[in-house]
Amino acid sequence: MSAGRTLVRGGLVVTAAEELYADVLVEGSRIAALAAHGSACAAGWTADRTIDATGRYVVPGGVDVHTHLDLPFAGSFSADTFAGGTRAAAWGGTTTVVDFAVQTRGRPLREGLDLWHARADGRCAVDYSFHMVLTDVRDATLAEMDLLVEEGITSFRTYMTHPEALHCDDGQILRAMQRTAADGALLMVHAENGPAVDVLTARALAEGRTAPRHHAGVRPPELEAEAVHRAVRLAEVAGAPLYVVHVSARQAAEEVAAARGRGLPVYGETCPQYLHLTSEELDRPGFEGAKYVCTAPLRPPGHQEALWRALRTGDLQVVSSDHCPFDFAGQKEMGRGDFSRIPAGLPGVEHRLDLLHQGVVEGRLSRRRWIELACAAPARMFGLAGRKGTLAPGADADVVVYDPSARHTLSAAAHHMDVDYSAYEGLRVTGRAETVLLRGEPVVRGGEYTGRAGQGRFLPRGASPCPH
Repeated sequence: MSAGRTLVRGGLVVTAAEELYADVLVEGSRIAALAAHGSACAAGWTADRTIDATGRYVVPGGVDVHTHLDLPFAGSFSADTFAGGTRAAAWGGTTTVVDFAVQTRGRPLREGLDLWHARADGRCAVDYSFHMVLTDVRDATLAEMDLLVEEGITSFRTYMTHPEALHCDDGQILRAMQRTAADGALLMVHAENGPAVDVLTARALAEGRTAPRHHAGVRPPELEAEAVHRAVRLAEVAGAPLYVVHVSARQAAEEVAAARGRGLPVYGETCPQYLHLTSEELDRPGFEGAKYVCTAPLRPPGHQEALWRALRTGDLQVVSSDHCPFDFAGQKEMGRGDFSRIPAGLPGVEHRLDLLHQGVVEGRLSRRRWIELACAAPARMFGLAGRKGTLAPGADADVVVYDPSARHTLSAAAHHMDVDYSAYEGLRVTGRAETVLLRGEPVVRGGEYTGRAGQGRFLPRGASPCPH
């Protein structure tokens, strides 16, 4: 369906590069032009559809490069399918997600990628792509990496934790880094010392420490920081850029900053849960703390300010949701009596833009930095520059009219994610997506979802622009 001509008029256009009161002209699926509001140029524009953005921000659609939709776990799946999860993303102003296809250990990368394509194709409400998780780095795996890069899968992930299924040792990670360096790709690392975590977990369970709060205790910040340090040194040897996912602790952020201070192409991501929640949530009465089990774990309150500061100074470059929802009933409850069996992950794809906007409301971030972290930087780093994350002629017309003064309360009763609880239940936030265009077509407008499953397209991505 053609989007025709759409005019978004009268709002404050905010991108990572500039702020200006401007009208945005959309032709079909692309942004055609921007002109100062009230200028002779803008006054002459006509359109099939006009959206009044007076008193609103006009921002690029969000780019969330860390989601886990339809993720298998212990005989079930994460609560959001690609259909439901991407619909919730649209509600929150995110128009692009990059999910993780997983290699089954001992099997080809292609098999895992095809499986994720089958789960997503024809179901997504927003545009999407995939990273490839490496669990078995062999000669055949490395050769397949070359082929995947050629077809637009230009980022890969390894785990330094979860030895039972996902863990790669240092030698495997180094080989993967050497390959991404040669291919112009980007390696993402989940940095926690998995074998050490397993030792602490076994001891805690043997001593009867089985409640959810002990999940954080066996994954101390020191083991996250140690793994980041080790990953940085491996990347330095390989001559490869490195992206550290879901940085949760001050010490880990300091390792990223130190590497960048030495001029290395090392990048870090954090998530809204580490900015707004603390390990105190794990102490909720009964088994309620299980709702807040995620890896890396939530940290004590002192770490939040360090993460906000790192976002402000550029020591961390991206905020993603790490959306990995499991229902409390029937899924999180699998860990009663053994915290290590609680599915790790929190829901959040719908609220990422709003929760990060609180940094603007509270004076922690500028408006442009908000858009840089949520839209521009993830698009640029993951091969989508010029198409996503900005409002510029020729870019996809992913446009969000955002009401910066709308106050609302986050809750399971109000959200659109297919999960039975909210990690932010009762939290009052300021700012909300009001109208969302995906490639020029309204998918959310006036409190109504107008999109459809299958409207989202798969995005082959370009090579990483991070220095190699």
